[in-house]
Amino acid sequence: MAIETDQKSSSDGKVWGFFKLPFRQTGNTTGTTSSSSAQTQPHLEGSNHHASANSVSSVAKSLLPTRRRLKLDPANKLYFPYEPGKQVRSAVRIKNTSKSYTAFKFQTTAPKSCFMRPPGAILAPGESIIATVFKFVEQPENNEKPMDQKSKVKFKIMSLKVKGPMEYVPELFDEQKDQVAIEQILRVVFLDPKRPCPALEKLKRQLADADAAVEARKKPPEDAGPRIIGEGLVIDEWKERRERYLARQQIEGVDSA
Repeated sequence: MAIETDQKSSSDGKVWGFFKLPFRQTGNTTGTTSSSSAQTQPHLEGSNHHASANSVSSVAKSLLPTRRRLKLDPANKLYFPYEPGKQVRSAVRIKNTSKSYTAFKFQTTAPKSCFMRPPGAILAPGESIIATVFKFVEQPENNEKPMDQKSKVKFKIMSLKVKGPMEYVPELFDEQKDQVAIEQILRVVFLDPKRPCPALEKLKRQLADADAAVEARKKPPEDAGPRIIGEGLVIDEWKERRERYLARQQIEGVDSA
């Protein structure tokens, strides 16, 4: 009968009712835990929201295009006349389009066969310069065409915002690595010097302007004002004093006579 009672109890749910107490306690504990976690949940959610907002903003900033400080002409290429076995030149005009002083610097994947003049400089707002790039053109191998060489050598122009006019030193870019921006990567394009084209004519004009600028920098600056001689005497003032002295001598000679 006892067995039957147990079975009936099982069928009536009384046995499960006996085991409900522990589950109720567990449920209360869970409820207490959930309530306590609910109390701390707003703080956690706020922290997660703040962290997620920061991560989203950082991702958004990384996706935004970098604001250029410099304008290049040509924009993304360096044209060289194709003359195997010779050192040839290219030119690129660099203009500071920002509102602050900006330093720029060249880098190349072939430092042994290429160099730049100047390799870097500091430009005032609105100032421009024509940089000359020198490259040694190697002899083609296995009937290699000039067009096959354009992707082997590349140049990179970097920029850095500086506080004001100062002397350019390459160490500026090492000291402020976080502020350095890559302006452009220029690829090499060879031109046939025997076939005139707009790119070749423009290159010739830029090289002529670059040479003229170099010669102008070599000349001493012209002084518009009077020259200083002796112990700080100005030529014009010295002439006036001499004329007054001679005039007094003449007057004294007349008086004595």
